[in-house]
Amino acid sequence: MSAPEIRPTLEADLPAITAIYQQAVREGTATFELEPPDLAEMTRRYRALVDGGYPYFVAILDGRVAGYAYAGAYRPRPAYRFTVENSIYLDPSFHRRGVGSLLLERLITECEARGFRQMIAVIGDSANAGSIGVHTKGGFRMIGTHPNVGLKFGRWLDTVMMQRELGEGASTVPAK
Repeated sequence: MSAPEIRPTLEADLPAITAIYQQAVREGTATFELEPPDLAEMTRRYRALVDGGYPYFVAILDGRVAGYAYAGAYRPRPAYRFTVENSIYLDPSFHRRGVGSLLLERLITECEARGFRQMIAVIGDSANAGSIGVHTKGGFRMIGTHPNVGLKFGRWLDTVMMQRELGEGASTVPAK
């Protein structure tokens, strides 16, 4: 297997990203969204993130978008401006091939370069061992579980909260 190319997302990648996310919404519990957004909505979300100064990457493997990852604001209040929340989604045919870890590694590096200090992962479904494992491998620590906060597919789901320091973390206060 060749190594995936991790690169910034282009608008031309958005149809493949939309298809990956739509499948995750329809069939999975990583997202608590219930109705799959269309390409126009995914394009709006992509532009809002990129225009807001947040990184957004795709993994290209075997000539296809194998997955994508991005960071966005953790919360809208200004005191949270140095904290980001990450998201990673993969085409199921590329699971367990290291693509998620490579996307997360690139996302961490880019967020550090942009001056962010903390990264939060909000993982849908405490049974999502793959995502928990990728984040643990990426240096995240468990900070808690919100039990039974989402209802999807007729069952209650937890969210798992994980966190990782970026760069200097909380050891210093940023100048800005």
